[in-house]
Amino acid sequence: MTRAQAWIAFLLAAFSVLSYVDRTLLSVAAPSIIREFGLSETQMGIVFSAFTLSYMLLMTPGGRWADRFGPRKVLTVMGLGSGLFTVLVPLGPVLAPAIGFIPAMVLLRLVFGAFTSPLYPASGRMNANWIPLDKRTFVQGIVNSGAGLGGAISPLLFTFLMAAFGWRNSFVMAGLVTIAVAMLWHFTVTDRKASLPTPPEIKPAWGTLLPNRNLQLLTLGYFAVDYFEYIFFYWLYYYLGEIRKVPPSEIAFWATMPFVAWLILMPLGGWWADRAASMWGMRRGYRIVAVTGMTLSVACLLLAMQCESVGAMVSLLSFSFGSCAAADVVFWAATIAISGKQVGAACGIMNTGGNIGGILAPMLTPMLAARYGWSAGLYFGGAIAAIALVCWFFIDSEVAAEV
Repeated sequence: MTRAQAWIAFLLAAFSVLSYVDRTLLSVAAPSIIREFGLSETQMGIVFSAFTLSYMLLMTPGGRWADRFGPRKVLTVMGLGSGLFTVLVPLGPVLAPAIGFIPAMVLLRLVFGAFTSPLYPASGRMNANWIPLDKRTFVQGIVNSGAGLGGAISPLLFTFLMAAFGWRNSFVMAGLVTIAVAMLWHFTVTDRKASLPTPPEIKPAWGTLLPNRNLQLLTLGYFAVDYFEYIFFYWLYYYLGEIRKVPPSEIAFWATMPFVAWLILMPLGGWWADRAASMWGMRRGYRIVAVTGMTLSVACLLLAMQCESVGAMVSLLSFSFGSCAAADVVFWAATIAISGKQVGAACGIMNTGGNIGGILAPMLTPMLAARYGWSAGLYFGGAIAAIALVCWFFIDSEVAAEV
């Protein structure tokens, strides 16, 4: 890649890292917040899901905005807004006497989710603008793997920061870093001249995109992928400490391992998908990588639930999460491939479907756990993940929409 392409990929990955640091910091702080304010697991799940609700609802408009105004401007606003509302999370207790703690936290997370929503659709549009086809999935894997790096460093970094500065100041520091990266992005990148934003007279082709069979299947499959992944993002730290009784001195280490696997296997899955597509075509190549990743993911989850040893369980869960990540990035590459001229809007539709799963998982998992036990909640997540595997037998990544 050229230096400009590499710099854009780096900054997109940095946005991805910081986005997941900002959103998963709440899961690291959750045990402290639950104890301090006397919350139940289900109440905390509602706060978790508030972010995902607004994030999901504005995902498709965010992708359209990237097509219309260009991903540079949209991602600048995304970084500044999400950083600001990370800084403002400590206002929750301040607002609590007026509207209640849960409503205050839900409100802050709703606005945070709204600002964050264009991140990945706009990144997909920037990828389509700048990155050549034979490197597109690999670069998308690097960008999306930032979520794994953010998830990996959050338990280690914020366990230390919370011990030293408290959970409130930890949110402030994370938000300020996000704002700084947004400013760096704004002043150092451009929308590629050869791929200018969609002209205003070209309206979003919803009538072509929404009925598109391949986009529908990709959206359904990504719903299943996100449901499975969001269990890890929001409940792994709690599960290890409160359910498996891992000592506090060891929780951060074990909770980091699945995200390290994500960080490694997602770009590897992207690289493999690019190679497979060059040898067998996108339809067959993408299918091989996605089906293999989801099969390994479900199998390793089932094995992990049989383990008494924490080390063996976390190792298998890590490979399960990482294998899902290797398949995850192929959904993005396929959506870019089939979406014609409106990559942002199509990526927004797919990711909206994904985040419906992201809304349900944080709430349904503790509900199932309360009634049937935590293993049942995780088994159910594995069953949902299997839906993504099945979808790939009917997806044709080589049929581009005429939009």
